[in-house]
Amino acid sequence: MAEKDYVQRYRERTPRSRELFERARRVMPGGVSHRYRHIPPYPFFIQEAQGARIRDVDGNEYIDLWMGHFALILGHRHPVVNEALREVAEVGLHWGVVHEYQVRFVELIQETVPCAEKVVLGVSGTEATMYAVRLARAYTGRRTILKAAGGWHGANSELAWYIRRPFEVPESAGLIQEMGRYVRPISFNDLDQTIRTMEEVGEDLAGVIVEPVMGAGGMIPAQPDYLEMLRQETQRRGALLIFDEIVTGYRLTLSGAQGAYGIVPDMATLGKVVGGGANLGVIAGKAEIFELCDPTISRKKGQGVMLGGGTFSSSPLSTIVGYRVVDYLRQHSSELYPRIDSMGERLRRGMEDAFRRHGLEGRTTGRGSLCGAYFPYDPTTRVKNPEEMQTLTDMEKVDHEFRMRLLNHGVFVMHGGGALSEAHTDEDVDRILAAVDAVAEEMATSGR
Repeated sequence: MAEKDYVQRYRERTPRSRELFERARRVMPGGVSHRYRHIPPYPFFIQEAQGARIRDVDGNEYIDLWMGHFALILGHRHPVVNEALREVAEVGLHWGVVHEYQVRFVELIQETVPCAEKVVLGVSGTEATMYAVRLARAYTGRRTILKAAGGWHGANSELAWYIRRPFEVPESAGLIQEMGRYVRPISFNDLDQTIRTMEEVGEDLAGVIVEPVMGAGGMIPAQPDYLEMLRQETQRRGALLIFDEIVTGYRLTLSGAQGAYGIVPDMATLGKVVGGGANLGVIAGKAEIFELCDPTISRKKGQGVMLGGGTFSSSPLSTIVGYRVVDYLRQHSSELYPRIDSMGERLRRGMEDAFRRHGLEGRTTGRGSLCGAYFPYDPTTRVKNPEEMQTLTDMEKVDHEFRMRLLNHGVFVMHGGGALSEAHTDEDVDRILAAVDAVAEEMATSGR
């Protein structure tokens, strides 16, 4: 089969990246250490980044909407982060002992995150969600965790279930099938199905973990009544509600989704923005839950909860950079969040306008500064959860053709969109929309 024109153009623009990819394949499986970073036929390799722009090794410049897995809410190489890194260089990267930097940072998290009576600092979001589930099971004395079908909470063995259809097949070799018995899928934004599943689980329900806006699941926001139902039903059933705010924490508002929706969970996991670009995962929640991992409380073996936190947890690097970024967000929240939210709304609306102009059945998802796109098979479809995204839309079109064509026009997206930052300007949004318009015209023409 002849290669698509947009793939050929990409190859022509990125010969040096292709050479580096061939080198990478010889030393890493598939040439990458993270599956999302493989972009067929091969990923472009970054050389430098500044603000809202990235430049690859072939000299191509892109407006970045991936923004470090949505972590860089201030943009690449922001002055606040650069100053924090200079401070880190003066004191050291890693000590492996406690220090004041971690205390002041956790105090700031406690001040800004409604559920954060106690906080534990780890190294990654994958680690944070794993520990949150362990705490929920220990606190309730129950086994079963509910998660949204199609939802992504990292690659830990506790939650790497029901991510892609067919859901009955394990997501990975090496997962023990019996573990999946204690993780059950629920349909995001489907109140009736979720309540039925809770009733089926009955007295064994330890908790529900959910992203208030589905990140890798399609940037689909929760309907407010859905989260309200989860809050009421978990309380009524003696289970815990866990918000996975790895994406939404410090992005939707200074208080994350908890502030945006006005709902306080029992626990929340944070990552991405909270680290300011440093590797950081956070578990926060009710004090009585976190007593289970308090090393000053004497317990018999097996009665407390092991939360290791990782060798590099609470490092000066993550706590100094994270503190400086969150403190900056606190000081500038009244102007920063309305601005990036307004740009996000304009981007979502403008993308749909471009699709319509060229007769494409394209839709957008997202909330605040987050944006995604999809192409439904039926033009009347508006998806409400990842299950519908996976069955009712052309995911190959958005993940391959749409992304590749936008790359050729100087815009880098993931999941059909991405996240805006303080570094993005109205002119950047104009340029993105001009690129989307050109891509929509190309796609419409090629489909005739």
